[in-house]
Amino acid sequence: MSNLTNNRINVTATAAQITAVKAAFQTILTNLPFLIGLTIDERSSLPKMNVNNKAFVEDAINAGINNVALIPSYLSVPPMQNDNILFNQLDELEGIANQLCERIQDTRILAGSEAYVSALALYRLFGAAADAGVPGADAIVDHLKERFTQTATTTPTPVTPTPTL
Repeated sequence: MSNLTNNRINVTATAAQITAVKAAFQTILTNLPFLIGLTIDERSSLPKMNVNNKAFVEDAINAGINNVALIPSYLSVPPMQNDNILFNQLDELEGIANQLCERIQDTRILAGSEAYVSALALYRLFGAAADAGVPGADAIVDHLKERFTQTATTTPTPVTPTPTL
């Protein structure tokens, strides 16, 4: 139905492409074995690094490096430095990953939208064929209209947005 709608995307990924991308994700996980998962409670309760906190952390690390005699033995600056370096490294990677995720999500949304709009157009065409008495069309319409049946107590409500023709 791509000739009836504004079809901005008309491709599929090959099995080899999907396998390669999955392998690339696995390579990322292999190269960053220290990545962890947090619970929802941990995510909401942990103090977050922001622009102001980042400057504060860097200032505190520099003060610690330059004033070792003032730091008690139970606090060590090198692990703070490592955490800050990792934060910066992952911040860069997160930006790249977010751009990729956004493009994956946008492409998925567009592909799904185009498929759904075309399916609605087909549904209307099969309905017109059924109304015209075309043999077999009633069975197709009956099957497809199940998508629009909400509950046994309500009447079927087909959603019919106007696709771009």
